[in-house]
Amino acid sequence: MKKLDKLILKAFLGPFVLTFAIVEFILLTQYMLKYLDELVGKDLGAAVFGELLFYFSLNMAPVALPLAVLLSSLMTFGTLGEHHELTAIKTSGINLTRVLRPAFFFVVLLTIGAFFFNNIIVPKANLKAYSLLWDIRQKKPAMNFKEGAFYNGLPGFSIKINEKLNDEGAMKDIMIYDHSKGGSNSRVILADSGRMYTDFNDSYLVMELYDGNTYVDEAGGGFRSSNDQFVRQAFDESKIILSLASFNLDRTREELFSDNKMMKNIAQLHVVTDSLRRFGNRDKQLYAPNVDPFYMYFKADTGQVKNGMRISDVKLNKELQPIDAEVLAMATNKARNIKSFTGSYVERINTTLRDANNYEIEIWRKYTQSVAILIMFLIGAPLGAIIKKGGLGVPVIISIIFFILLYVMAILGEKWARESLIPVGVGMWAANLILLPIGFFFLNQARNDSSLLEIDFWRKLMARLRRNKL
Repeated sequence: MKKLDKLILKAFLGPFVLTFAIVEFILLTQYMLKYLDELVGKDLGAAVFGELLFYFSLNMAPVALPLAVLLSSLMTFGTLGEHHELTAIKTSGINLTRVLRPAFFFVVLLTIGAFFFNNIIVPKANLKAYSLLWDIRQKKPAMNFKEGAFYNGLPGFSIKINEKLNDEGAMKDIMIYDHSKGGSNSRVILADSGRMYTDFNDSYLVMELYDGNTYVDEAGGGFRSSNDQFVRQAFDESKIILSLASFNLDRTREELFSDNKMMKNIAQLHVVTDSLRRFGNRDKQLYAPNVDPFYMYFKADTGQVKNGMRISDVKLNKELQPIDAEVLAMATNKARNIKSFTGSYVERINTTLRDANNYEIEIWRKYTQSVAILIMFLIGAPLGAIIKKGGLGVPVIISIIFFILLYVMAILGEKWARESLIPVGVGMWAANLILLPIGFFFLNQARNDSSLLEIDFWRKLMARLRRNKL
């Protein structure tokens, strides 16, 4: 490797690692904010949070790479141009294409690696991330006893603590309603003070109660014939042990989530897509046989004569005989049935085709997200050489503009493809194909040392025509 290649790679890799880390952090933070309400207050622990963030960071990597490459290439070649290093290289007889070559080869390898990463690693990360997120959603919030309010988070118990004495679990004036055996409030415990703590690896909650009474309604809330049905038991000290199993994070089998399109690789997506399209085409072919029985009445005898008139000659007027009105009502009812059947049948076919489009979109997304890395480099590197501005100022603004353009066009093409307005492949590749000529235009401008919007094509054409005496 020549010294020039080492210089360019060294100048490119540093900003790339930095910008990728920043973009990954921003995208991950923005994504996790959607689930913030479902994560806080459940005493998950640092290990669970770290596992969830790790899996979702793998999910965000294919989205972060194009923006990171665009921003780092702008910064790298903008800085080289700002410090006149590009000018010095060009004056030594080396053109811009040769200068871009080492970074270009690195981005090509990055594009290939991103494709395999998106096809192999990301589906597995999605499976683990979303299965873990589902289990976290099902987990009950951590216990939070508030003074003067009933807490109903423990199954079968309703607990009220009027005063907390300290953070070590001491409390005063306690009331406990025991519903563990069903029925109404048949068992009530009142205590003057107590202490609360967990035991056996936080698997059980222990409540030590002092100077209290237990009131038991042996009739279970039914008809009372005497006062003997009430039992009162005084105690100096009592201990209640409650299971905290309902607060554990129970893990669901990951296989239950594997049918989602985000958890499949390209081969698996192709299988599902082909099956859905076959089902949709089969339903289209079966429409005529399925709707045919609705017309059987009219096919049986279309020339039947009633009251001297053919049924086909019955007209809408106010002087219809009762039998003619009955025939017309039957025909109207059959028309409604046909319309209802056709509407539901078409909706079922459209739903099947929409699902097939969604799976095919995921197939193309793995290609387009990877190729977008290369296109962002073709835009960023020449543009940085043209504007000659490094740092995080102008490059950040330009990167955001092009990333928004890519994102908006990709979302629009995906929406049109999902609704079958355009072929799925066209919709998914449209954003890349629109931005690719822009990258070639910037590359041509940078090679010719032209300004950003200086187009000298017409001048060159006229000069060539004059040389050829045309």
